[in-house]
Amino acid sequence: MEKLLKEYSNPGKIGASLPDEKTNSPENLLPTELLRKKELDIPEVSEPEVVRHYTKLSVMNHHVDKDFYPLGSCTMKYNPKINDKLAALPGFAEIHPEQPVETVQGALRLMYELQQYLKEITGMPAITLQPAAGSHGELTGTMIIQKYHQEKGNHKKYILIPDSAHGTNPSSASCVDYEVVSVNSNQKGCIDIEDLKEKLNDGVAGMMITNPNTLGLFEEDIEKINTLIHKYDGIVYMDGANLNALFGIAKAADMGFDIVHMNLHKTFSTPHGGGGPGSGPIGVVEKLAPYLPVPRVVKNNNTYSLSTDHPDSIGRMLSYYGHFAVIVRAYVYISMLGAEGLQRVSRNAVLNANYLRKKLSDVYEIPFNRTCMHEFVASGQKHKNEYGVKALDIAKRMLDYGVHAPTVYFPLVVKEALMIEPTETESLDNLDNFIKIMKKIDQEAEEHPELLKDAPYDTPVRRLDELKANKELNVRW
Repeated sequence: MEKLLKEYSNPGKIGASLPDEKTNSPENLLPTELLRKKELDIPEVSEPEVVRHYTKLSVMNHHVDKDFYPLGSCTMKYNPKINDKLAALPGFAEIHPEQPVETVQGALRLMYELQQYLKEITGMPAITLQPAAGSHGELTGTMIIQKYHQEKGNHKKYILIPDSAHGTNPSSASCVDYEVVSVNSNQKGCIDIEDLKEKLNDGVAGMMITNPNTLGLFEEDIEKINTLIHKYDGIVYMDGANLNALFGIAKAADMGFDIVHMNLHKTFSTPHGGGGPGSGPIGVVEKLAPYLPVPRVVKNNNTYSLSTDHPDSIGRMLSYYGHFAVIVRAYVYISMLGAEGLQRVSRNAVLNANYLRKKLSDVYEIPFNRTCMHEFVASGQKHKNEYGVKALDIAKRMLDYGVHAPTVYFPLVVKEALMIEPTETESLDNLDNFIKIMKKIDQEAEEHPELLKDAPYDTPVRRLDELKANKELNVRW
């Protein structure tokens, strides 16, 4: 087991060269009342120990720079390193959010131009970059839905959500005191329009729809669905978590959506995981623009500023203006690819997913086995019934072959779900290797099921007792 950094610590070890204490000591620079009464309890380690420690951890961990990461819905694509290089430029990395706006014109221009890019991609006339994650974008969107109805004097209390939705959708609706009504999926894996009609009434404030949905399927009746919601003055929210399938192919506004969130950290190529970093801008139609958060990045002639003069706004959603480093990376990604390149991204993501779906369908059950978008959902139900091997066992065994496991047990409408998203950045060789691994695991499940039940074997940490971890959670050293 790798040591914690604290365990390398010994008094007197130094990992930094600090200025002369006599002239630059905190005691001489800060007011007495701001000084700590006792020293921080932090490790005393050398620079080589710190570098080696984190290098070892990076090798132990699985990440997208190390190998294939087909984590469905999360869009774990390779992130071009030029994004990081440009985000680290001093004019971006070293500015402070409370600097006078005239000293950060470059940063504000970048934010303004990114808004213009996102308008073009979604078709929405107004954008905010403020939400800090996709779920935060959902919260912002549901607050705007609530504000819209309050301004009109409507007393609506329901949000409709498909049964295959992301779990954050009902959570976001509940956060603003809406009651959630689930809408069933039909046999094709899309929204059941007849069930939707039965649940529509004057109390419906809106509907949250992921498109493509969590089965990786495009909602073919989306225009009809949105028209039905609009008849009741409902607002239709598009969860844009799966936007990687739509660049240059379909726009949220053209489909009839009123609000859409975008995950810059997924769709527009920023390293993510472990709870951050993230960015979840939303776009809205004209009638909802007055309710967007403040401040807003605006342009007057050739000068950029932060505008707060919007009396109908829902207010701030973040202490400042958004996760700027993520915003810079997304701007670089879009600028490099351009419109034609972005469309190629989506077409390749869709091609890769369908290639895997077709090649694996002879050994894995795929409940909705038809042309998918950027991802598809296989099932381990056959393996469970015939060999006693669960989806979790299949996923754990994949780790021994150097591949990250897909999302498991989601969406809930598929039993023993294995949600696979290859993204556009994987080569044909990598996809073929993954197919070979999955077929090998299928063979092992039939011939040596106990092998899978005890997997993984070659990872730094073996299979954990998840029940114990849930009941006796202890994350403190």
